[in-house]
Amino acid sequence: MTMEIGLTYGILAIAIVLFVTEKLRTDLVAVLIMLLLPWAGIITVNEAFSGFASNAVISVMAVMIIGYGIEKSGVMKSISKGIINVAGHNEKKILVFITSTVGLVSAFMQNIGAAALFLPAIRRISKRTGINVSKLIMPMGFAAILGGTLTMVASGPLIVLNDLIGQADLERFNLFSVTPIGAALLFSGILCFYLFGNVLLPNPKQEDKQTHQSFLRETFSLPNNVYEITVSKESTLIEKSIEEIDFWNKYNLHILALNELGSTVYAPWRKTRFQTGQVLAILGLEESVKSFAQDFNLHVKSDVDVFLEIKNEEYAGFAELIVPPKSDYKGKSLCDIAFRKNLNIEPIIFINREGEKLDFFQEPLEPGQEMIVFGRWEDIKKIKGSRDLVVVTDITSKEFDSNVDKSKQAVFSLVFSLVLILIGVRLSLSFFTGAFLMVLLGVIPKDEFYQAIDWKTVFLLAGLIPLGIAFDKSGAARLTANQILLVIDQWRTIPILFIIGLLATLFSLFMSNVAATVLLVPLVIIMGDNLSIDPRGLALLVAICASNSFILPTHQVNAFLMNAGGYKNADYFKAGGIMSILFLVVAVFMIYFIYI
Repeated sequence: MTMEIGLTYGILAIAIVLFVTEKLRTDLVAVLIMLLLPWAGIITVNEAFSGFASNAVISVMAVMIIGYGIEKSGVMKSISKGIINVAGHNEKKILVFITSTVGLVSAFMQNIGAAALFLPAIRRISKRTGINVSKLIMPMGFAAILGGTLTMVASGPLIVLNDLIGQADLERFNLFSVTPIGAALLFSGILCFYLFGNVLLPNPKQEDKQTHQSFLRETFSLPNNVYEITVSKESTLIEKSIEEIDFWNKYNLHILALNELGSTVYAPWRKTRFQTGQVLAILGLEESVKSFAQDFNLHVKSDVDVFLEIKNEEYAGFAELIVPPKSDYKGKSLCDIAFRKNLNIEPIIFINREGEKLDFFQEPLEPGQEMIVFGRWEDIKKIKGSRDLVVVTDITSKEFDSNVDKSKQAVFSLVFSLVLILIGVRLSLSFFTGAFLMVLLGVIPKDEFYQAIDWKTVFLLAGLIPLGIAFDKSGAARLTANQILLVIDQWRTIPILFIIGLLATLFSLFMSNVAATVLLVPLVIIMGDNLSIDPRGLALLVAICASNSFILPTHQVNAFLMNAGGYKNADYFKAGGIMSILFLVVAVFMIYFIYI
């Protein structure tokens, strides 16, 4: 063993200890490795910083920008709504729908691109359903990696494999040669999370911070719960108007929305009449809601299903409004100005300048009076442009702040990137062209171009790439591979397959999976010839297991999603460890039965 190999092993050991103990943040560990390698004389300075110019890092930066643009355009809002409509708010159904969809998309798209595309949708789904985002992001990322084994163009190792076996005069694989193996891997991964997700995935406690919404509820004793009621044909409510029922005075309830035949009206007008099949979203105390339901032969649903968005503070909530001195509403009542009909927001409480609550239905508005309303942020935001009411609440939600009219441009930029990839243009150039196209087309404001990038992820990837260079340049990789292959030379077929798969897995954790494939495939081809085992099967096993990168956040997909999901290294050790074992077992036996 040379000094360079010994130093490389030593730095690798330091990295593993720091990753495991989390004494240093993951991205800073990567920077430390990047600095130690040239100081040790193992690689040059240019090689140490080459990660910042690598295809992988540039690609990750580009897909972050594209993902930001897709989110800002409003495209993912439609996708997340579709998922919720299909799966409801059942965590397991949503998990299966997301993972299977992402896995299939990854079959024809680079897995980092698929992960970036679906990340905004998952964030929206989490906010609207209340499912912790950490329960969805890691399974989605793992599914993107697993989906990369469905076709021969879905991941770097499989793409380079045909070149390597062609150089050895072996028959190349066709596009779908790997599909049965990839399908088994994807199915087993989804099944694992479906059955054991609650045990494997972290469930961090939400920080107990008082939001502006909770402040308003506490200050003005506002009701917190929204109830969903369906008007049945037996109800005595039919053909009566909201005004006739006297919702506000008799029951102290507020109808936030009314859904009829799939169409929703927010803050319905007081003259609106009830009809069979309508679904109401009602805000108020539980006792009042039950009393109202009993009086009119109605059934209160145990959970909100039709109006999920109303319960999401990113979509709707309470807001403070004040009547300014020069308002045209001065001296008029809410009935006079058809408040609900014209503004689509529900008045909850009316307060005069002395802080007394008023009967706001007939009370004329005066300058300085304050009201608490409930509505969608997109409707409340429209009031900001009016001189008749001042919005005191700071509306910071991004839910409504999307360039809906730019969705076509955003989709065009993404599709343009994918087309470039399919015709052979490098991944980094293709995605960065698409990212910059979003700026030119106005999807992303130029001032937000750089803030779309998660720089911790960039430094994490750029810092780990030099370790792979050092492993190869010092001879440590070849020495390790040769020593292990010498030991298993006389073993039976199944154990040999497990060792080869494990070796590819370990190498892919600390160097690029393409580099691991390039290094190991020539060795296993020679070994297959010597042991009379199909070398194509062994080579395919290496390329597949080079994607078995779940146990550490070193794979670019895991690195990309780590901060978004709030994960720690220990979370990857736990869930990724089980997934790695499952992946190895499924891959080995599928290769054995199909190719050996």
